[in-house]
Amino acid sequence: MYVGTLSFDLLLGDVHSLKEKRSLVRPIVAELQRKHGVSAAETGYQDLHRRAEIGLALVSGDTGHLSDVLDRCERLVAGRPEVELLSVRRRLHSDED
Repeated sequence: MYVGTLSFDLLLGDVHSLKEKRSLVRPIVAELQRKHGVSAAETGYQDLHRRAEIGLALVSGDTGHLSDVLDRCERLVAGRPEVELLSVRRRLHSDED
């Protein structure tokens, strides 16, 4: 069994309130969950209106499949024009760790 995680550090564009921030972040989280079957949530910077952190996790029995899905998730977030991807942290864990 393998677990893969991604953590995205995002800078949001023309956002002036936490309400506007949520209206940008929620659709990204929902799309990650819907298209790729991952567990995803806003995990950091909840009190800042121009920064967001989204974390996701996926469990798989195959590292190739795991890497493929994580790559597609990263491309999805990086391709969103309303956010600037500052950094991505990727971790792979096995049940032998």
